[in-house]
Amino acid sequence: MSLADLTATELLAKYRDGSLSPVEVIADVLDRVSALEPQLCALYALDPDGARAAAHESEQRWRNGTAGALDGVPVTVKENIATRGTPVPQGTAATMLVPAAEDAPAAARLRAAGAVIFSKTTMPEYGMLSSGVSTFHRLTRNPWDVSKTAGGSSAGAAAAAAAGYGPIHVGTDIGGSIRLPAGWCGLVGLKPTHGRIAVGTPYAGRAIGPLARTADDAALALTVMQGYDPRDHTSIPPASDVFDVQLKGLRVALLLDAGVGLPVDPEITAAVSSTASVLEQAGAIIDPIPPVITREMLDGLDRFWRIRSATDIAALPEERRAKVLPQIRQWVATAADLTASDVFHGYTQMSAMASAVTEVFKHYDVILSPVAPITAFPAELAYPTDDPAKPFEHIAFTVPYNMSHHPATTVNAGYSTAGLPIGAQLAVPHHQDLQALALAAYLQSRSARQPWPTLA
Repeated sequence: MSLADLTATELLAKYRDGSLSPVEVIADVLDRVSALEPQLCALYALDPDGARAAAHESEQRWRNGTAGALDGVPVTVKENIATRGTPVPQGTAATMLVPAAEDAPAAARLRAAGAVIFSKTTMPEYGMLSSGVSTFHRLTRNPWDVSKTAGGSSAGAAAAAAAGYGPIHVGTDIGGSIRLPAGWCGLVGLKPTHGRIAVGTPYAGRAIGPLARTADDAALALTVMQGYDPRDHTSIPPASDVFDVQLKGLRVALLLDAGVGLPVDPEITAAVSSTASVLEQAGAIIDPIPPVITREMLDGLDRFWRIRSATDIAALPEERRAKVLPQIRQWVATAADLTASDVFHGYTQMSAMASAVTEVFKHYDVILSPVAPITAFPAELAYPTDDPAKPFEHIAFTVPYNMSHHPATTVNAGYSTAGLPIGAQLAVPHHQDLQALALAAYLQSRSARQPWPTLA
């Protein structure tokens, strides 16, 4: 196995016993990047020299006994998570490129733990797409099939993780932007309890979380990044949950029909149902449940987000506004037709989603569902519907937990006949993030997975 494919827990054990150096590991990761990046286009602001220097510093800390919790582990962060000195284009050519003055809270905590942040990762236009389509970045592709999207908006993070650009990658999620690409790339991707990882620039539903090949690595990243930061008024202190779950008697709500949006592919239904069977065999109680959200809720969210994006884009100078992706401009062009009542009603539907999810958790410990109703779609499409008027038909399984602030993680549930990963989603009550990851770890230990893609 290449050093680039070792998990963070494996790397730390080898650093600890002296059998491996961070310098060797970052060299192997950079070799992997050189080989695959021309096809995948997952990275932004790659810094090989800075990475090598940081790895040498980490090597010294391991030698003198001062290593941190992630010392020497290669890590990437999504481009909209600020890192000092690097511009934050937000996936669009319309943004002025101004170097960030400081690290965002998550990036700062990773550095403090000794992680080697060797690159940022790509995202689509303003993070408003579940694909890698961007007017600033090259088109990011899925390592499992480069004709397909890696998902979005944490597009580069998911592609990098699946391709073995080191073990830990950090994304953001406001409607599924960690979980959708994680599901389409066969990864564990956690959207934490809202505020558990400080965002720095909070917005309703926005969260930061890890994408990794294993639940253990995602849990390790969460514990490093979590905690209150005064730059984010929504952030909260670290939770006291543990990386453990009791399966006997666990009450699992099985949600196979979102009730709105694209129909679920039968292969996805079968894979998630098989995941439910694994839990049932371990003693969990599985109950199918009806849809949690409605068309009114999803359309209301669309209206509110459309006004928000239209307002942001309208504030740009005309020459920059013209650089925004045409599909985004087409979507926001209809915002002028909305009344104040339309927008207010849309805002209320975000709370309605939260209430609907909270009601389910009065009776169940876990909600198990598909991550998305479809497998990865063609890379060139901005939306799976290829219709800017219908941009959110694939997020009905994921977006409710952004609105309700519940943690939700993905785990691979199998593969389509075309060989594409199928993701299952595990949502749990507030502050039980580590239990969700422990459940994902259990399922990983019981699954037969295909080898990671090599693009050979």
